[in-house]
Amino acid sequence: MARTVGKNMVAPLLFLNLVMYIIVLGFASWCLNHFINGQSHYPGVAGNGATFYFLVFATLAGVVGVASKLASVSHVRVWRNDSLAAASSSSLIAWAITALAFGLACKEIHVGGYRGWRLRVLEAFIIILAFTQFIYVVLLHAGMISGKYGPAYSDPDYGHGAHEVPTPKSTSGVATRVV
Repeated sequence: MARTVGKNMVAPLLFLNLVMYIIVLGFASWCLNHFINGQSHYPGVAGNGATFYFLVFATLAGVVGVASKLASVSHVRVWRNDSLAAASSSSLIAWAITALAFGLACKEIHVGGYRGWRLRVLEAFIIILAFTQFIYVVLLHAGMISGKYGPAYSDPDYGHGAHEVPTPKSTSGVATRVV
């Protein structure tokens, strides 16, 4: 029962963030492509001085975010300590890069100027992802601390699978080795 509480909280957020990172990757790479080609007059590309940097970090956040979510899918499937460590560390890195893109999105909004609908959608997705990814990271790290939210490091069943054969003891109380 306790193991399903964490999975039921993490799995929907994992799916939501994966879809949002894929959308961010699509919008950011499309806008960056047109920006590099000098087509800033194209509807939805324009921007200001922060646009190029925002697009680079949004693309980077999208790529790292998708890779992080793929590691997390493995964790949700097996739900073990070793996969928890990989999922939480990669998600923390993805959140850090998303937070950088979030800062650049705020700067781009603050500077102002004409920004097309694609840039505004990308800014909105980055802002939303900064918060949802943070919640996801907190939930994964809660799984490290408490068995209620994840496998936790104090899991007594960890490492004691059915494949291990106990060492038989002799009647003298000294362990003997089975070859």
